[in-house]
Amino acid sequence: MNVDKLVEIYYMVDEFLIKFMPYMEKKLLTEPTRKPTRTCSLNLSEIMTILIAFHLIGFRNFKMYYIHLEQFHSSEFRTLVSYNRFISLVKRTLVPMYFFTHSLSKTRTGCYFIDSTAIKVCKVQRACSNKVFKSIATKGKTTTGWFFGFKLHLIVNDLGEIMNFTLTPGRVKDRFPAKSLCKNLIGKVFSDKGYISKELFEKLMEKGIELITHIKKNMKNAFMPLWDKLMLRKRSIIETIIDQLKNISQIEHSRHRSIPNFIVNLIAGITAYGLKEKKPAIDNIYTTGLQ
Repeated sequence: MNVDKLVEIYYMVDEFLIKFMPYMEKKLLTEPTRKPTRTCSLNLSEIMTILIAFHLIGFRNFKMYYIHLEQFHSSEFRTLVSYNRFISLVKRTLVPMYFFTHSLSKTRTGCYFIDSTAIKVCKVQRACSNKVFKSIATKGKTTTGWFFGFKLHLIVNDLGEIMNFTLTPGRVKDRFPAKSLCKNLIGKVFSDKGYISKELFEKLMEKGIELITHIKKNMKNAFMPLWDKLMLRKRSIIETIIDQLKNISQIEHSRHRSIPNFIVNLIAGITAYGLKEKKPAIDNIYTTGLQ
């Protein structure tokens, strides 16, 4: 991997943690009852950098990626721990990684696209024997069939930037998290038919958001401005982003052995996408540039 990119990621993460960690410590309700007795040679910035870089370098397997770091990037990470030890440290990054992702710059353009995708944790046939996600994962159904796992809900702008995201059990309907995803946004949101709901439309309209969807066959045809029709046809941008998250980043695989590490991997993949210089984008001459 490009060393300059590693340094850039580390610098951004470290600058964020310098400001964030004191704030997080103040917000803790109680002091930890058990303080760690074992110090770690890797600092939190290095751990987060390694996790984010995994989704940019092209490896399909994290263990092989970590061996690659030990062989070719020992000068950048001089105090690398063993692979098993590193895996045990991953959960420490959960909260900082989440807030770092949300701290990345995004543009409120007034033109947004919302959708969800299945995050499978195992085959449906093995759902009953899955011990790691037994308590939180559920069966769900998409246009491609049944799955066992979660749904990742995303809202992106026309520049290809991820504005917000949330994770729900697989059985949750797409429209339920839509209101929280659109929080603090103003403009138009384009979606598929899964978001058709009079109640949702009215709630979003009260917040200054116009939800625009295709109509179902049994619905009356209604007038739609030409620009809205054109933007509905551009919904493929969010499908492209989801494809990159799954196939360039590695947000979906069935090798997880703990829930915190699963969530960290997912957020790290979204973070890595957010740090990319070139993102899928569409031409939008009516971008409002709302701030």
